[in-house]
Amino acid sequence: MSRVGIVIASRDRKEEVLRTLPRHLALPERPPVVLVDDASSDGTAGAVRVRHPEVQVISLARNEGAAARNHGLHALDTPYVALCDDDSWWRPGALGRAVEIMDAHPGLAVLQGHVLVGPQQRDDPVCLEMAQSPLPRADGQPGHPLLSFVACAVVLRREAALSVGGFSTRLHIGGEEELMGWDLVARGWQLSYVPEVLAHHHPPPNDGRPGRREIGIRNTLWTTWLRRPVRPAVTRTLRDVRRFPRDRTTARGLGRALAGVPWILRERAVSPPHVEEMLRMLEDQQLGSEARRYV
Repeated sequence: MSRVGIVIASRDRKEEVLRTLPRHLALPERPPVVLVDDASSDGTAGAVRVRHPEVQVISLARNEGAAARNHGLHALDTPYVALCDDDSWWRPGALGRAVEIMDAHPGLAVLQGHVLVGPQQRDDPVCLEMAQSPLPRADGQPGHPLLSFVACAVVLRREAALSVGGFSTRLHIGGEEELMGWDLVARGWQLSYVPEVLAHHHPPPNDGRPGRREIGIRNTLWTTWLRRPVRPAVTRTLRDVRRFPRDRTTARGLGRALAGVPWILRERAVSPPHVEEMLRMLEDQQLGSEARRYV
C-alpha cells in the first residue's frame, strides 16, 4: 500500500484535469488520487468519474479556493499527501524518494519539490530562491530550510497539516501557503526544499489575472497582521505598499485588506520569536538583493 496519496483541487478546468490525471495514475508508487472539484460548472466531476473511476472525486457545493485541499487531506489516510494543481504532476520515482526522506526525518512536515516549468522544463524562479535560503538548518534537516512553500508541487505530512487546521478558509487563493508554513514552524515542524524531488508544472499563459493579484495583496497584508508583532508588521506593510504598483488592482487589494480588519483583530495570534527571527533573516536577504540591483 502506498504511503503517499495525491490531492488535486480544480475549478472549471476539465480538459487540464483529464490531461494530467493519467500521469498521476501511471506513477510507479501507485498513490491513491483524490480530485476535489471546487464547485466547477464545466462538468469536471462527471467527466472524471466516467473516464477514471479509480479516482476519488469530492464535489464541493461552493468555491472554497485553497481550502478545497483540506477535503482531500481528510479523505486520505496515507501519512503523506502530495499536492498538485490540475496542471502539475510528479516525475516517476519522485514521490517514492519523498517518502524515504520524510520517513527518515520525522520532524519534517513539508517537502518542497523542484519545479520544472513548461515544455522547456525551465527551473521555477521560486525554487532558485529557495536554494539560496539563509535560514539555519536544524540538525539532520534535509535540503534547504523554508518558511513557506509552493502548493502545486509539495508533499505534506498529513498529521502536521491537519494540526494547524490545513489551509485557511478566508485566504482563498494567492499566497495561502505562507500562513500554514509559519504556523507549522511555530509548532516546531520543519519545512525543506529538496531539489532532487522533481515535479512538472505547465501553467497557462500569463494573462495578468488582476483578480489574483488583488487577492494576493490582501493575503500578504492579512498574513502579516495575523502573525507578526506590531512594529515589524508596520514596517513590512509600509514597504509592501510602496512596492505595489500604483493602479486600481492595488487599490482594490488594499480595500479588501482593510475590510478584513475586524476579523484580523479577532484572530490575531503572534508567532513565537523563533519564527519572527527567521522572517527577519529572509527580509534581510531580500533587502540585500534589492540593494545589489542598484549597485
